Amino acid sequence: MPRRLVAALILSAVVVLAPATHAAARSPQKQYVAPAGSGALFLISGHGWGHGVGMGQWGAEGYALQGYTYDEILASYYPGTSLGQSTVSKIRVLLADKKKRLTISSDQPITVVDGNGVTHTLAAGDTKFGPDLNLAVDGGVPQALPPPLTFAPAAGSMLSLGRAYRGKLVVYVVNGRLRAVNVLPLEQYLDSVVASEMPSTWLPDALEAQAVASRSFAIASRKKSGAQFDVYPDSRSQAYLGESVETPEATAAVDATTGEVLLYGTKVATAVFSSSTGGWTQSATDAWGGAGAPYLVSVKDPYDGISPYHSWGPVAVPGNALRKALGLSAKPIDATVTRNPSKRVAQLAVDTLTAGETSQSLVPGEAAAIELNLRSTWFSVAVLSLTPPQPSVPVASGSTVTLTGVVRGVKNVVLQERSEGGYWTELSTVTPDPTTGAISVDVTPTATTDYRLATSAYAAAYVRVQVE
Repeated sequence: MPRRLVAALILSAVVVLAPATHAAARSPQKQYVAPAGSGALFLISGHGWGHGVGMGQWGAEGYALQGYTYDEILASYYPGTSLGQSTVSKIRVLLADKKKRLTISSDQPITVVDGNGVTHTLAAGDTKFGPDLNLAVDGGVPQALPPPLTFAPAAGSMLSLGRAYRGKLVVYVVNGRLRAVNVLPLEQYLDSVVASEMPSTWLPDALEAQAVASRSFAIASRKKSGAQFDVYPDSRSQAYLGESVETPEATAAVDATTGEVLLYGTKVATAVFSSSTGGWTQSATDAWGGAGAPYLVSVKDPYDGISPYHSWGPVAVPGNALRKALGLSAKPIDATVTRNPSKRVAQLAVDTLTAGETSQSLVPGEAAAIELNLRSTWFSVAVLSLTPPQPSVPVASGSTVTLTGVVRGVKNVVLQERSEGGYWTELSTVTPDPTTGAISVDVTPTATTDYRLATSAYAAAYVRVQVE
C-alpha cells in the first residue's frame, strides 16, 4: 500500500517535455480523404512513447499521484533490485565531436592546462580555435599548445560551449578534428539530466525516482576504461542540456537521493526508462534481443493512463506513403502485425500487388516504427483496401464487375460510387470476412465510375472502372 497520500493535482498544469514532430490523432469531425492514386489506406493506432523498457516516466508520475514513494516506484519497474550507495563522484560527457572549430566562452579569465601539464591563463570572452590549438594565452600572441587542453573556469563562473556548463572542458584532437568533453561532479550532471528528462512540475517522488534511475543508468552505461568520455549528452545516453535547464525542484530530487543507485546483486543496474509505456513495459529481451537483464522484464504499468500518449492515433498513412517509407518495390494492399510477448510489434508483414501477383515483405517492428515516425512499436494497423479487376481493362456497360479488397480494424465501412463529374453516394455496406478481412463486392456500372471505401472519418483513394 502507498505510504504517502497526495491530496490533489491539476493534471492540466503538467508540462510535457516531449517533441511534437510525430503524427497525432486527427479530429473526428472532419473526414480524411486519401489523395487520388495513393492506393490502400492504412490507419495506425498505438500506445506509449519510446521503447517502453524499464520505468515509464508518465507512469512514475501516476504512481506518485497515488501516494507511492520513489523507492516503491522504482521497485515496481525494476523488480529484484534494491537501493544502495555509489562511490562514483565524477562523470565525463561528450559535448562536441569531429568539429573543425570550437568557441569556448566565459565572463572571467580561464585557466588552461596543456598536454604537458603547463598552466596558462586565457582572457575572458570568446576564444575560437581549430585543431592546431592556437590560443592567445598569458596575454601574449597566439601559440600552438600541445593537446589535450583542460579549460577550467574561475571561481563562481562557468564555461560556455554554445550553452553554459558546470565543471571543466577537456578538448582533444582526434583524427585532425576537435572533441570536447565536459568533466564535472556526477551530482551536478544529474541536476541538468533530471530537469531535462522530466517536467519539474511533477511530484517530488516521481522526480526522485528519475534521479535514482538516471544516476544508476549513467554509472552502469559508462564507456570502458581508456575511453576519453563516459556518456553522450542525448538519447544515446540521457538528455544533458547544461546549467540553463536546471530547476530547484530537480536539484532537490537529486540532493534528496544523493549517491543512491539501484543494485541488482552487487552491480549497479542499467535503469533504462522512456516517456510512456502505454500500460505495459517491454522486456529488454523483446526490445533488443539477447538474454536481457533479469530486472528489465515486462510488467504492468497501471497508472500510465494519465499520459497523453497512453493511446494515440489513428494516423492515416496512404499506401504510396507506406511504400516509400518502408522502401517497398510494389504497391501495398494489406498489412498485418506479429507481436512479441511484451505486446509490441515484432514484425510488420506487408502484402504488395504487381501485375496481378501478390507478394509479401517483412519489416522488423522497430524499423517500421522509425520509418513511419510512430511513437512506439506498440501499434496496430487497420486497412481500407480496394482492388479493381485484374487486369484493369474497359468493360461493357451494365456488365458485372467484382471488386475485391481488405477491410480490417475499421467499423461501419461503406462502398461509395461516383460517376465522372458527379458526387459520392453510398452504394452498399461492406461486410468483411471476420477472419481474413477479405471483401468482394459486385457492381454494374453503366458508365465510367469511381469506387472507394469510406467511413464518416476516413475515405480511401478511389479505384476507377472504365466502361466502353
